[in-house]
Order: sequence, then structure tokens, then C-alpha cells
Amino acid sequence: QVRLVESGGGLVQPGGSLRLSCKASGINFRINTLSWFRQAPGKERELVADITSGHNSNYADAVKGRFTISRDNVKNTVFLQMDSLKPDDTAVYYCGLLNFRSRDYWGQGTQVTVSS
Repeated sequence: QVRLVESGGGLVQPGGSLRLSCKASGINFRINTLSWFRQAPGKERELVADITSGHNSNYADAVKGRFTISRDNVKNTVFLQMDSLKPDDTAVYYCGLLNFRSRDYWGQGTQVTVSS
């Protein structure tokens, strides 16, 4: 059974940092691409970053230079380090495993709020 569990969200002031974690189970973690998405109120879910099995990463333009995705194949965990946070980064952040056995899997989401 595939399971993705996020943690690390919270309230932070503009310019601050947060580190999100997503622990995966039920998959051969090291061979899969893992993704972080976010969804703000009234908006569609959007890709933030993803990382391949070879540790190649891809970022949305809005977060380039501020966010860093990484993975630990021993702990079956993918991370999202978020620095220089802005109010526009406020959203529910989801860990995603896309097109795995012909379907997409999502975690429960973690709320990130950037506000003074």
C-alpha cells in the first residue's frame, strides 16, 4: 500500500524558512521521481519541484533560487527546504508520486502560511 506522509508546515514570517518532509512507504523509493505541489485557496494545484531517482531536480519559476528539493533514499524521505518565504507561498503543500502503476498518489497535505 502506497503511503505519503508530509510534515513540517506552519506559520512563518515573510523572509523566513521552513523545511517540509515527506516519508514514503509501499514503493521502491530510490527508483521513483517524487514531487512537491501546492494549492492556494481558489487556485489549482501547481508543481513546485520534483526530483528524479538520479537526484536531478526541477523547479517552478516562482520558487527558483529560494526552494531546494532533496531526497534521502535510506530514510525514504523527500524534503523541501523553503527559504526567503513570501506571502504568495501560502498554500497547502502536497507530496506527490505521479503516474505510479497508472495512478497518482498524494499525501494528506501540510499547511504553510507566510504572514507577519
